[in-house]
Amino acid sequence: MTAAAAPAHPHLHARIEASFVRQGMMQHLGARIVSVAPGEVEIALPYSERVTQQQGGYHGGAMGALADIAAGYAGLTLAADGQEVTTVEYKINFLAAFSGGELRARGHVVRAGKRLIITTAEVVHLNDDGGESPCALMQQTLATVNKTY
Repeated sequence: MTAAAAPAHPHLHARIEASFVRQGMMQHLGARIVSVAPGEVEIALPYSERVTQQQGGYHGGAMGALADIAAGYAGLTLAADGQEVTTVEYKINFLAAFSGGELRARGHVVRAGKRLIITTAEVVHLNDDGGESPCALMQQTLATVNKTY
């Protein structure tokens, strides 16, 4: 067994991790942080009965939540210390349905202002053989708020 690689941006990773562990929904669904960099965060969501709809595929709500979290945390990497972010709105396009494997949401900041941050997130499906397919695309507006914890 090999040790996990140290984060490339330890301060940012610690900031995102401190908030992420407080996300009850993400913890319940089994999501995990994959990577953190300035303006970019990737979150993974493994397939389980917790994230499916009635036909056995990933539920759109799970995909939307994953995209929202990844893009929101991408925004948080650029917010001032003592600030958090909250979603004002997002629009998501579902491109394809999948089951099995794992979803990855890659959040990216398009523009970061003092009060509003505009982000995007791409959700992809990774199959058991490592193949990657587009799943959803989201655009989001975040507002900065005072951190309360």
